[in-house]
Amino acid sequence: MDIVKGNMGWIEVIVGPMFSGKSEELIRRLRRAQIARQRVQIFKPAIDARYEANEIVSHSGLGIPSDNVTKALEIMEKLQARTEVVGIDEAQFLGEEVVDVCTRLANLGKRVIVAGLDTDYRGRPFEPMPRLLAVAEEITKLLAICVRCGNPAVHTQRMVESEELIVVGASDSYEARCRRCFEPNPAQARREAGPLLLPRNRAAAGGGK
Repeated sequence: MDIVKGNMGWIEVIVGPMFSGKSEELIRRLRRAQIARQRVQIFKPAIDARYEANEIVSHSGLGIPSDNVTKALEIMEKLQARTEVVGIDEAQFLGEEVVDVCTRLANLGKRVIVAGLDTDYRGRPFEPMPRLLAVAEEITKLLAICVRCGNPAVHTQRMVESEELIVVGASDSYEARCRRCFEPNPAQARREAGPLLLPRNRAAAGGGK
């Protein structure tokens, strides 16, 4: 990010699949701001309670205290007037309002750092992240490593059967996959393929005759 003059806010967005280090990069930037003695507030969706209830925790175990919100507008309600930097993790879970909230924060002169998934479990754009990317001053796209072949991974592979858009989970429910190894909807593919038919043992079927 180039040097910003005056009391101007801006939006930084960190996106990528699961296990790409988004939360870790968010925590790194927020800690640097805290070291610089800037006033920081950090938020995450209440639905994300995978590791700690009141803390953003990366898959590698790095953590930083945060406030829970059930919707994006609660960020504005909890915002302190002297806050200079606002961090938001898993922004895709906060709905369309998060775009307007981030814009309002930036217009108030805040530095807004947001992390989230840019695609869903089927490889489609995960709203509202595309809209947030469109209004951001800085975008960081991170990649994971495909667990199948070791190539750069841009997709999040869901390993449990569910058609729900939001299923909160970690390594027990998801894997990072490259575009070649990614299966957009493996559960549906298995249903369409039908039951696996095994060849019968002819001797057993004929009663040994």
